[in-house]
Amino acid sequence: MDSILSPLYFAVSFVIKTIHRLLSPVFGASSGVSWSLAIVGLVVLIRIILIPLFVKQIKSQRALQALQPKMKELQKKHKDDRQKQSEELMKLYKEHNTNPLASCFPMIAQAPIFFALFRVLNGIGHNPPHAYGVLTNADVKNAAAAHFFGAPISATFLGSSVSGVKIVTVVLIILMSATTFTTQRQLMMKGMPAASLENNPMVQQQKILLYVFPIIFAVSGVNFPVGVLIYWLTTNIWTMGQQFYVIKRNPTPGSPAFDEWTKRQNAKNASSEPVVTAEEPDQDQIPTQRVQPKRKKRRK
Repeated sequence: MDSILSPLYFAVSFVIKTIHRLLSPVFGASSGVSWSLAIVGLVVLIRIILIPLFVKQIKSQRALQALQPKMKELQKKHKDDRQKQSEELMKLYKEHNTNPLASCFPMIAQAPIFFALFRVLNGIGHNPPHAYGVLTNADVKNAAAAHFFGAPISATFLGSSVSGVKIVTVVLIILMSATTFTTQRQLMMKGMPAASLENNPMVQQQKILLYVFPIIFAVSGVNFPVGVLIYWLTTNIWTMGQQFYVIKRNPTPGSPAFDEWTKRQNAKNASSEPVVTAEEPDQDQIPTQRVQPKRKKRRK
């Protein structure tokens, strides 16, 4: 495994070390702020690189939603033949150049980086610390001395008996699970057409995963070092913000977000239309009427 992930050890450790070196004059080489921000910087860099995959994910999701009527027809037509149904669905995906697994691409692409970071931080937590990638012994010693709200960034919930460390890890695990749930729910409730939520096996699977993923993260999070929890929480917050922007600015047609976007556009267009008001006439342009002098009545 180490031989396979060795290039990733190098890449992950290089990014962390470079950002840490830039921040050290400000916060200090052994500061938890320097090492924590280095991990946050790693997330930002990775997510910027993954933007093309995110765009592909959005396009694939919308293509699948557009194919919902045809998919239902095939499922109804071949309801008694599962194999034929699967073959026809795969043929339909291929014809329209879409992939039902595209929504998992960003997570799959991050998995090797996640494991590499996990190994690098675990190496820091060893006694004595073990250096991976471009990190030197001095680097891992500084990192081992770094703390995040009093908890070493290499500490885990199960690996520490200090109550302060357990509190920090529990808070991070709860935040990580909550942001995972919120991100998935945001996509389903705001970003998907109401018609696609009915009698759709894929949507039913996503509803199950909506609750399964947070539970998986909560259970497995007790083995994650604090630095890995920071990484995953940061990438969840990035995903939430990125998804919120796309759903609000470029919503899927037929979704609740699209209805809200249409209302905003209509209100914006209505407010931009010129309003005709009755202006008071210029005093110089008001025609004046001559006052005729009253004639005296003649006496008979």
